[in-house]
Amino acid sequence: MSLRTALKRVLANQDEVAATEERIHSAKQGTTAISDLVERRHAEVSGLIRSVVLRPTDRVQAVEAELFDGSGSVDLVWLGRRRIAGIEPGRRVRVAGLVTSDRGRTVIFNPRYELLPQPTDVQP
Repeated sequence: MSLRTALKRVLANQDEVAATEERIHSAKQGTTAISDLVERRHAEVSGLIRSVVLRPTDRVQAVEAELFDGSGSVDLVWLGRRRIAGIEPGRRVRVAGLVTSDRGRTVIFNPRYELLPQPTDVQP
């Protein structure tokens, strides 16, 4: 690590460091950066789930999660579900689906997903 990199890390706040680490992790997965998503195109992204919410409505229940990859965030929405095993805050996932926009937010409805190993799940 260069002196410049070490100095940047010392001076950077925790959010910037976390965002940089997420960008690096997502890049290793070979997925598209969330900041580069294009509406009405199929995409594959990976990152860290920041939050999960159950949205019960009169019409249909939905599980919503915010996925963050260091470059931005995308809302993941699974319609007709009350819970999805493994989809929880702090979990790393890889998802694929059609990118849309809903009320000014980038959204992927009913994405195909893969749970990625947690750092403690990886064995030497």
